Amino acid sequence: MTDGTSGTAPAGGLRHALARAGRSLLGLVRTRLELASVEFVEERDRTVSRLVLAVVAVIFFAFAVLMASALVVVLFWDTHRVMALVAITVVHAAIGAAAWLRLKAEARSAPVPFAATLAELERDSQWLSEEMHERANP
Repeated sequence: MTDGTSGTAPAGGLRHALARAGRSLLGLVRTRLELASVEFVEERDRTVSRLVLAVVAVIFFAFAVLMASALVVVLFWDTHRVMALVAITVVHAAIGAAAWLRLKAEARSAPVPFAATLAELERDSQWLSEEMHERANP
């Protein structure tokens, strides 16, 4: 009774094995490129969305601050106009400084773009080096 194996080399030999390895490598590269492109599209969409929201917020907050500032100056025009202008300037500078500090903090804590792709490539690299090491030292 035979188990379907013979003592001969598999059909196709080395050329067939290399072609199969090449197809596997191309499949691996394709998968990683698809992952990178999906992450790129997601990151681009998030960035565009954030940018649009930031522009809208800045424009409308600027109008609100302008109107509030004008209101304060008008209310105190007869009594303390200089003090009202100084107070408005100090408040605006403080808000700008706080926003700048928050922006810097967010930039430092932002996740690394393409983190999943980089992690997959690192795992692939480790796997390949382990495979090469095992094949070199059977």
